[in-house]
Amino acid sequence: MEQTEFLEKEIFKDLKNLNEGADKETNPHFSESDFEIVIERLEYSGIGVYKVDSWLNGESYSAATHEDFNKKATDPQWYTKAFMTFKTRQSGLTYSASYKVSKRLLARFNVSDSEE
Repeated sequence: MEQTEFLEKEIFKDLKNLNEGADKETNPHFSESDFEIVIERLEYSGIGVYKVDSWLNGESYSAATHEDFNKKATDPQWYTKAFMTFKTRQSGLTYSASYKVSKRLLARFNVSDSEE
């Protein structure tokens, strides 16, 4: 299983991708409420987040990286704080992020897929 497929099946499952652009499949955007669910699922799965982008009316609004917070990409503290900051600063934003799913996690899902 590839990272994109894993994210689609496990993290973005039952959520609405609001991205209408050419990069719709590779860079999904979510509403505030859906991105909150994404964050919960990321933390539960231990998936790293390199960057969180916020968008207002389809235009880039603000971004934050794990380096801005001096945290590892897998530390949920930084991306939760970034999300809360964006959310309180401006209502009506949509969100996207760049993720890092570990090879170990992908391998674990590949094994469970083949057992079904």
